[in-house]
Amino acid sequence: MKAYIPDDHNYAAKALFSRRVTVTSYTALLGWFILWHMFLIPVPTGHPWVISLLHMLPLLAFIRVIITGNPRGHAWLCFVLLLPFIQSVLAATNPNTFIYGLGYSLLVGTLFTSSMMYARWQSRYNKQLAHWDNEKKANSKNPES
Repeated sequence: MKAYIPDDHNYAAKALFSRRVTVTSYTALLGWFILWHMFLIPVPTGHPWVISLLHMLPLLAFIRVIITGNPRGHAWLCFVLLLPFIQSVLAATNPNTFIYGLGYSLLVGTLFTSSMMYARWQSRYNKQLAHWDNEKKANSKNPES
């Protein structure tokens, strides 16, 4: 394991900001699915709720990760977001669904980026906390330094 190199970055503030963006874009993407499939362009041959739920199912699997703020889960969310991103780019290339695909791509891209940065910054903040705790323990055992 590599030694921890102390730095002066404020990872707590960065992680908090990226977490807020992640939660906002996550809920916006779920709302986007409901809005699009239920009201804007519902499929005439199917049940709109079923289609909405099928699109939301991979994202709903990560709702616990979003609530708890687990950095590793956010990294896994980034892997899963690659599939909706492909779907959004395909929707953006179709002239009939260009606006939908563009908005969808922006939401997925924002969620991907903020989730990735949250995983990175929260992990680094956790390492900072562990390093500071180890320093406090070492200083309390050795009071003359």
